[in-house]
Amino acid sequence: MRELDGLTSDAEVVARALAGEPEARAMLVGRHHTSCLRLARHLLGDDSDAEDAVQDTFIRAFTALRQYEERDRFRAWLFRILVHRCRSAASHRARRRERFVIDEHAVLGAGVDGDERLVDAQRSLARALTGLDLAHREAFLLKVGEEMEYDEISRLTGVGVPALKMRVKRARDHVRAHWPGVRHD
Repeated sequence: MRELDGLTSDAEVVARALAGEPEARAMLVGRHHTSCLRLARHLLGDDSDAEDAVQDTFIRAFTALRQYEERDRFRAWLFRILVHRCRSAASHRARRRERFVIDEHAVLGAGVDGDERLVDAQRSLARALTGLDLAHREAFLLKVGEEMEYDEISRLTGVGVPALKMRVKRARDHVRAHWPGVRHD
């Protein structure tokens, strides 16, 4: 069994995970955990809920790993699972309380220690995102934050490209209007 390295594609690592190599599963988690947690924190606004959603995402992904097809990018396939988990978590939470609450500790934890400007920017972004409903926040974060293409986001969310473009535009307008220091031209 050769060592896994950074040059191995996700599809190769998935094949090795399916062959029973535990190191392969650990590598997939290592490669994608940070971006999944960042997205979940922004979608849910709560550190604990985000961590639960990410953990559940990886459990579900490894359970359904045989359904992964190489034509899909693994990250997009994983995000599809994560977005559904976040939607479910948000729905459950909405039944318990009326509005989303931004967890300042989650925002701080997503930053780089020691860079106060980055932490301030993350706080401002988190505040700007609080006014968005989940559908607009999700589209904005996948397009702007994760730099995904609209076709990929459409496959991930099940929403048509024109609707996604409108959601991203409206979310951008909202963020520009509510994020101090951003130009409003």
